[in-house]
Amino acid sequence: MWDILLMIGCVLAVILCWFMLYDGTRFVIRRYVIKSPKIAASYRAVVLADLHNKKYGKNNQLLLQAIEEQKPDAIWIAGDILTARPGKSLEPATELLQSLAEKYPIYYANGNHEHRIKLYPETYGDMAKQYAEALEELAIQPLVNANMELPDLNMVVYGAEIDREYYRRFVIPHMEESYLTEILGKPDEAKFNVLLAHNPDYFPVYAEWGADLVLSGHVHGGMVRIPGWKGVVSPNVRFFPKYDGGKFEEGKSTMILSRGLGMHTIPVRLFNPGELIVIEIEKEQER
Repeated sequence: MWDILLMIGCVLAVILCWFMLYDGTRFVIRRYVIKSPKIAASYRAVVLADLHNKKYGKNNQLLLQAIEEQKPDAIWIAGDILTARPGKSLEPATELLQSLAEKYPIYYANGNHEHRIKLYPETYGDMAKQYAEALEELAIQPLVNANMELPDLNMVVYGAEIDREYYRRFVIPHMEESYLTEILGKPDEAKFNVLLAHNPDYFPVYAEWGADLVLSGHVHGGMVRIPGWKGVVSPNVRFFPKYDGGKFEEGKSTMILSRGLGMHTIPVRLFNPGELIVIEIEKEQER
């Protein structure tokens, strides 16, 4: 009896390991359509989040090819293209961005990893300086609590870089509703306001602030997913996080939460392949 159970356990372990290897080396494309009467013209964006220096094929050719096939008007980045680790190479991130910048406008909001290398130079040395210089050479200006207006679309793209306090493990620290107004200003309600905000935990606050569309990442889809249900654990070590991946609604606001493209520290993706998001924004006729 025990021999049979041991054999079954070994078979299951091999199957799970195979799925982890498989999901750790592939990505899927997921599409969302967002409609709003505020939009002046149709617009297509590819959303990247949590790449963490991952390469799909040599020089990320598989990822670049998939992006090109979507024919996007722009690239929206919801943070953590690199991994904050002392001595870690920046080349996977900068090489990908160089290839993208040659073809598309890029709207880049920092994640906690880009933020961390700026906050702790005693740990990360001059990584932040090197990365900033590389982005400047590519004419990429990260939206660090700043915005970019797209008047032809009646759209404004904001990038939020919230304090490290809001990335604490195990708990979700309270965020005052006034906090976003303090760091971003108040959005124009007549315009379609896109907020690139890496941490999805504060979606209700983002919605109250006035975001029509929120793009987030950080949770990696829960790393391990229970098929047909939820992600198991977030990088902040919270089990079965409310926001784990997909589309969420709060009042008049929509959040598209990427399950990310890479991994770090705990290199696990199970029933949870990387995710490349394509968003179609279309004008909706007012009733």
